[in-house]
Amino acid sequence: MKDFQKEITPLASDDLFIVLNHPSAKFDYPVHHHSDFEINLVIDTYGKRVVGDSVEDFSALDLVMVGPNVPHAWFGEVEENNHVVTIQFSDKLLNFPILEKRLFGNIKSLLIESQRGLVFSEKTQTDLKEKILKLTKMQGFQTVLEFLSILNDLAVSDRRTLVSNQYDSQLVVRTSKSRRITMVCDYIEKNYAQTVNLKEVASLVSMSESAFSHFFKKRTNTSFKDYLTTVRISHACQLLTKTTHSVAEICFTCGFNNLSNFIRIFKKKKGNTPSDYRLFMEQMLIKY
Repeated sequence: MKDFQKEITPLASDDLFIVLNHPSAKFDYPVHHHSDFEINLVIDTYGKRVVGDSVEDFSALDLVMVGPNVPHAWFGEVEENNHVVTIQFSDKLLNFPILEKRLFGNIKSLLIESQRGLVFSEKTQTDLKEKILKLTKMQGFQTVLEFLSILNDLAVSDRRTLVSNQYDSQLVVRTSKSRRITMVCDYIEKNYAQTVNLKEVASLVSMSESAFSHFFKKRTNTSFKDYLTTVRISHACQLLTKTTHSVAEICFTCGFNNLSNFIRIFKKKKGNTPSDYRLFMEQMLIKY
């Protein structure tokens, strides 16, 4: 069985956060997950980054934040003077009463979004590089203020999400605060392998097709068609990782009715063909 390695971080119960400073990193740690939030800054190297079902190239400078239990790893070249700084903090921070205060609203949103994995813009990476490096040299209460300042800078910056598997669909349900969206997402999750059309789903929540399309896009920030495709591709990623089923079998199991169309869409979404994605993940995963 192939699986992601579970890690126990060095974070103690009385720590607000920890900083792991790795000059000349070896990049030999496998794809892993843990129960804490993590901010990772990678400097002066290049390679591939894995976050959930996302596999992307990175180079020179990379800044990513992942939420609890999101599998992740960096596979970089061991370049001279490369540097990795990792900030880890407890998932319990999301439930701190102070995050209910108005001034912390952006930070709370950041923590929720990070459960899908976040990569930040080049400008944000450049702006925060020195600030994060500075944190590695600080001590005492001032580090708390700097840590909160970094979180706030990330919270108001440009970013995009990386993960499109179950973390994605669960987040939509959790944050939409809509009974109808929840009903539709549950329906898609149960029926994605079958033919699912806009008319039947709109009827499910007693709306016209046009009204439902507008409603769904407004609440989820994605179209119904793209959401359905994302769910299907996400399940395909899971099957490619966890089974030996052929690409054709996975194609039809996940609701696609044309193999070449499936491969085209998969490559557009993931940046690799299904076969290449499987091969890469097989090389990165720990086998039990």
